[in-house]
Amino acid sequence: MTNEGPGSALARDVVAVAGGAVGGIVLYGSQLLGARPGRHSAYDFVVIVDDYRAFYRSLSAAGELHRPVWLMSWLARVLPPNTIAFVPDREDERAEHGIAKCLVVSRTHFSAALSSEPPDHFLLGRLVQRVAVVWTRSEDDARWIAARLQHARDGVLAWMLPYLDAPVDAAGLGRRLLEVCYRGELRPEATDRAHRIFDTQADHFREAFEPVLERGVAEGVLVRTGEHGERYRPVEPVSDAERRRWRRHFARSKTRATLRWFKHMVTFANWLPYIVNKVERHTGRTIRLTTLEKKLPIIFLWPRAIHVLLTRPRREIRS
Repeated sequence: MTNEGPGSALARDVVAVAGGAVGGIVLYGSQLLGARPGRHSAYDFVVIVDDYRAFYRSLSAAGELHRPVWLMSWLARVLPPNTIAFVPDREDERAEHGIAKCLVVSRTHFSAALSSEPPDHFLLGRLVQRVAVVWTRSEDDARWIAARLQHARDGVLAWMLPYLDAPVDAAGLGRRLLEVCYRGELRPEATDRAHRIFDTQADHFREAFEPVLERGVAEGVLVRTGEHGERYRPVEPVSDAERRRWRRHFARSKTRATLRWFKHMVTFANWLPYIVNKVERHTGRTIRLTTLEKKLPIIFLWPRAIHVLLTRPRREIRS
């Protein structure tokens, strides 16, 4: 079942080579939001699979996987999800559909990532934003994915309460959520990226989070405030223990996200040009790597990476 729209043709390409291992594909990120994707920007997919080995075996048989199946299957269970590049054969007509950056995750890991007690915020922080389910295998798969996404949105208030230092409306909750989630990862974009991303999906947050805030009032967690009752605040201050719990969660989440970089270097083909292009697009800088940085990036690229993170521009460069 394909929902026509951005990335739908490319999603069909992924499914065509993955056999019957894919249950659904969710599109997120700049190509969906229109948040200044570059000419070479990838489509950001979450690819939900039944079995890791079956998925990677199908990709390998189609010539779309350049790592051993056993290695990719093993890494899939270490800090899931795996991140892979899906780049259709340039001599194939599918090349016109673009390229995809795929977060490959099993149904079990997908459900855990969007649960009330997620191992980290890597998927949760992305999928409570505006997303599009661009392909599902069946109506049952579509309903299951929709239910998991709705559960994630419904649970936002549980982990955002400690960060509501001022009254918010639904859009304001979305803006604050992005600030918290972006702070929970080391990212190469400008420091105002969260605000740029908010501007592209403010309507989504108003629609998705108004029921969440109203439910908070009904459950006695929030109270309306403001001249017309248009904003919401916690009924009572969040306890210090609860604040510490979520601070520990986001610290753990940042550590896990950073450790995934080492995995990306293995699973994501041609990851270095991709990262260089991303940094150049968002910072306006030209990156010229040395020979040693190109040949042994895991050893020699770290000083440059740290410099980029420490000297990010305050405002995103506009084309």
